[in-house]
Amino acid sequence: MDQLVDEFLYHLTVERGLAENTLQSYQSDLTAYLAFLRQEEINCLEQADRNMVMTYIYRLQLKGRSPATISRRLASLRSFYKFLIREELLERDPTTDLESPKQRQKLPRVLTIEEVDLLLKQPKTEEPAGLRDRAMFELLYATGIRVSELVSLNLDQVHIDHGFIRCFGKGEKERIVPLGDIAARYLREYLARGRCKLVRRNNPSFFLNHHGRRLTRQGFWKIIKKHARLAGIAKDVTPHTIRHSFATHLLENGADIRSVQAMLGHADISTTQIYTHLTRNKLKDIYDRTHPRA
Repeated sequence: MDQLVDEFLYHLTVERGLAENTLQSYQSDLTAYLAFLRQEEINCLEQADRNMVMTYIYRLQLKGRSPATISRRLASLRSFYKFLIREELLERDPTTDLESPKQRQKLPRVLTIEEVDLLLKQPKTEEPAGLRDRAMFELLYATGIRVSELVSLNLDQVHIDHGFIRCFGKGEKERIVPLGDIAARYLREYLARGRCKLVRRNNPSFFLNHHGRRLTRQGFWKIIKKHARLAGIAKDVTPHTIRHSFATHLLENGADIRSVQAMLGHADISTTQIYTHLTRNKLKDIYDRTHPRA
């Protein structure tokens, strides 16, 4: 069974080019499933029928796993079994027609435009690290890119004079995202006065830490938490909060959903549509507060 999982992960890595974090999620989900099968004294996948998969899902529910977690694990199993059937390594798929548990749609947390402005103004741009932080925040809010895309940017992907960046999202899909004038200005200042003082050797990475190496996701997480705290923002601010705010503010100001989908790099527009719920909620709140007969 372990060998089959290894073959599946190799397929995801080589043929589908999935990101390391996604691969780790698949590996974690499938390792947990195999551990369950072994507890049930099942040592080959042919013995794991539909009832066994349903028992596995039921056990996860008993352990208090959230509907979102159970849905993700079931999705991992579906992908795994589809691969095995396609490669003729297994004859039947026990996950066929199994329904994922219903989950309540969680609306993403967003910042107001005023809160975004407060956050962006926190870094001290007299210092190289502060100038880097301001440039990162401006770029993140100007483009809505993921934090993984932000920290993986190289110098040759940022085209400031032409007003765009090239980034690689999930599945290594390349997309072009436009830059705003303010973000472009701070990127230029970072290159001129910040990065040159942080770099230690020839390094293609655009954003560098104080050791002169590529900034990591964890490093950026600490940076944004620190500046949100200094700004006095009570909300739990994460890198994804800025991405959510970018999309919501665009839609609130009249951007069409297809354009926002393209900028965010969503493969399915249903992922982008969650932001329309946020804008509808805000419109309803405004109506309730301002209309005399609301």
